[in-house]
Amino acid sequence: MNIELRHLRYFIAVAEELHFGRAAARLSISQPPLSQQIQILEQQVGARLFARTNRSVSLTPAGEQFLIDSRQILARVEEAAARAARLHQGETGELRLGFTSSAPFIRAVSVTLSRFRRQYPDVHIHTLESSTREQIAPLSEGRLDLGLMRKTALPETLMHRVIRHEPLLATVHRDHPLAERASVTLGELVAEPLVFFDPHGGTGLYDDILGLLRPHGTPVIAQEVGEAMTILGLVSAGLGISILPASFMRVQLNEVRWLPIADKEAVSEMWLVWSKHHELSQAALRFREQLLLAATVDIFE
Repeated sequence: MNIELRHLRYFIAVAEELHFGRAAARLSISQPPLSQQIQILEQQVGARLFARTNRSVSLTPAGEQFLIDSRQILARVEEAAARAARLHQGETGELRLGFTSSAPFIRAVSVTLSRFRRQYPDVHIHTLESSTREQIAPLSEGRLDLGLMRKTALPETLMHRVIRHEPLLATVHRDHPLAERASVTLGELVAEPLVFFDPHGGTGLYDDILGLLRPHGTPVIAQEVGEAMTILGLVSAGLGISILPASFMRVQLNEVRWLPIADKEAVSEMWLVWSKHHELSQAALRFREQLLLAATVDIFE
C-alpha cells in the first residue's frame, strides 16, 4: 500500500463536490489526472469508493467510511505540523531553569519570568532551586538549560553572561549600634559576629563575601545556616549581623536594617550560565534573549 496525502486530498475534494470536474477545478488540476489518481487510490485501498454513472457520482459505504477517516488523518497531520512548528518557534516545549535562592529577588529575573509566562503559556517551566555549585553538573550534562548563579569558577563546558552587578549590603538588627549609620565599611563589619552561609552549602556568596572581609581581618562567624532567609531570620532575632546582596531588601522585616557598604569592591555578580555543547531549545533561547536584553537595557533597576 502506497497511499500519499495528496491522494486523500483528491479523494476528499471529489467526495465533497460529488463531481470530478468541480473537484479538479478546486484542486487546480485537470480532470483526467484526477480520475486516474482516484482509480489508483481505490486500487491501493482495495475497495470501490465512488459509484459512478454518466450523470452522477456518489460515495459507496466504503467511501463514506474512508471520507471520515481521511478527514481525521489530514487533521492529525496538520495538528502534528502545527505542534512541530510551535515547538521550533519556542511557543511550546519546556524550559529547565536552575537558580539560586537570591535570583528571584532580582527584578530583571522575576519580571522576565512573568513576561515569558504570559507570552508563552504553553511552555512548561521546570525550576530547580539549588546553590551555585550544585548547578554546574546538571548544566554541563544538559539536564538544565539555563542556570542563574553567583560568580564562581566554571568548567570549560559552560559559558556565562553577567546579568547584574549587585551591591552588597550589611544587614543588622534595628537595635544594633550600627543601625542608624548612613553606611559602614568592611573593616567595621569584620569584627562583628557574622550570621553566614554553611561552607558546604555550595553558594557562590560564601567565597565572595569572605574574600572581601579577609583583607580587613579574620571574620567571626557566629552562626552558619543553609539559606539566606534563615540568615535574615537570625539577624532579626539579634544573633549577629550579615552581608547579603541588595536584592534581598525586597524581604521586609521590621527588626532588620539594611546599610550600604562604602567599600567599592562590595559587589556581587549574578550570572546566567549555559552549556557550550548542548543545544538549547527554542524556548530556552527565547528566555535567554529576553533576560539578557533586560540586563543590558537595565530597565528594571
